[in-house]
Amino acid sequence: MFDLPGSWVWDFWFADDGDGYHLFFLYASRALRDPDARHYRASIGHAVSTDLVNWTQVEDALVRSDAPAFDDLATWTGSVVRHPDGTWFLFYTGATAAPDGKNIQRIGYATSPDLHVWTKAPGPVLEAEGPWYEKLSSGAWHDEAFRDPWVFPDPEGDGWHMLITARAPEGPVDGRGVIGHAWSADLRTWELREPLSAPSPKGFGQLEVVQAEVVDGSPVLIFSCLGDQATASRRGSHGGTWAVPAESLLGPFDIDGAYPLTDESLYVGRLLRRRSDGQWLLFAFHHVGEDGLFVGGVTDPMPVRWEGDRLVRQVPERVDEAPLAGG
Repeated sequence: MFDLPGSWVWDFWFADDGDGYHLFFLYASRALRDPDARHYRASIGHAVSTDLVNWTQVEDALVRSDAPAFDDLATWTGSVVRHPDGTWFLFYTGATAAPDGKNIQRIGYATSPDLHVWTKAPGPVLEAEGPWYEKLSSGAWHDEAFRDPWVFPDPEGDGWHMLITARAPEGPVDGRGVIGHAWSADLRTWELREPLSAPSPKGFGQLEVVQAEVVDGSPVLIFSCLGDQATASRRGSHGGTWAVPAESLLGPFDIDGAYPLTDESLYVGRLLRRRSDGQWLLFAFHHVGEDGLFVGGVTDPMPVRWEGDRLVRQVPERVDEAPLAGG
């Protein structure tokens, strides 16, 4: 697994440059003592690997900007894609504090020629707007949820799509989590579109760190949500990462059909196809231990397969995993 002795490591995402793998991750110093305080001290770290098991930490990718800026509180989860001209784009969540102490989330990006040195674009490119998406002014939720951009090329070659953790302005408060959607022709300018799912009494307050992939020929959406942030009908499921079968990478996504891919001990599941053999793998971070306390650290790869219409994970046989402490 990948972890750091002096920091908590949690949300993460990957990039494959054709030769090696790049892990981008959120981390914050354990000197904070309280793991809940990590969110407002998050930076985006970077590590590299050739086998997806042994990782070497390299120079950080991004840190928060000086105020005033849309990301002056923290830089949060995102995704990386490569433009046809060779430029790498890292889309990320920027958080800033609202006057009442809550936070507002917007989406920005940075570019790089080599995945190592990143230059932020000025300002955000997307934020929550009506009539489709809930604003902080509604008072219904603890933040203005508009984060975790997952960007991928259109399957038909028509530009790029972004899936977003967002909330609808109507519906049951703890079931308003929706898959936000935006489109771009060039990765730089984005058009906000209506969500690809609907709020539901059987849904979730937030669909965190969304990802859509075609795994062995079948489209699937994964996201994460804990029981205390979901509708009552979901709280007994103890799911951490959830999966939803889909018709395509653009849904529509029937969130009522979501089922647990992991329990709450593992959070923020990510799917990645191993280049060497085509095997699809699931990664997650260690969320809570048996004592109920936050753990942190990214797991080793766990193979996944379809059993009927459900995606399931296989627990890795490797038992001698040892954290690699940065370098």
